[in-house]
Amino acid sequence: MNARSRRAGFTLVELLVAIGILAMVAVLGWRGLDGIVRARVALTNEMETTRGMQLAFAQMQNDCENAAGNDIMRGRPALLWDAGRLTLVRKVYVEHEPSRLQVVGYRVVNGQLIRRESPGTRDLDQVEQLWQAIASDAPAENAPSVVLQVGVAGMQVQGWQNNAWRNEPTAVGGNGEQQLPNPPPPVPGRSLEPTGVQVALTVQGLGQPMVKSFLLGGT
Repeated sequence: MNARSRRAGFTLVELLVAIGILAMVAVLGWRGLDGIVRARVALTNEMETTRGMQLAFAQMQNDCENAAGNDIMRGRPALLWDAGRLTLVRKVYVEHEPSRLQVVGYRVVNGQLIRRESPGTRDLDQVEQLWQAIASDAPAENAPSVVLQVGVAGMQVQGWQNNAWRNEPTAVGGNGEQQLPNPPPPVPGRSLEPTGVQVALTVQGLGQPMVKSFLLGGT
């Protein structure tokens, strides 16, 4: 056997070096692929969460646009909000039927954004009873709960009243007018009735709360 024939093959060291290089390339490739898959899963989950929040905000917007004002409620409760709750009375329209009133409530319970709605009615006394049931979270068969979004860590609600965002509404007098603790002098064209609501939802997996503002009664 001549020298050329002996140099035609690979030595054991060369084979080991080649196998080591291939193993390193395979590991690097697997890590890169695993990172791409993880990023894709995270992006998909974030998109699903964002889409779910958009649908929840769309439902809130519809409720707020059809909110009943003090002129309809005649001094009865029509809107209530605080750090983690939104309750309002809205108008419900059914084709070929008179409009009715419905009590709607939003809360975050055990990481779930929940919406409750009462049956429609034209009796203001019944609306007040339905209001008390939903505002107090009393269980009721005729006011079922619907989960709009999961993974919600908290909800912050503010109302636009007297030209400022307020964490809680001011008291409502018997004549249906808003009464501030230290009411300022009346200003022409300035209403103390809330005209807007701002909702901020803190969702797990999103860095910043999602904030949306709504006009009440389509004003």
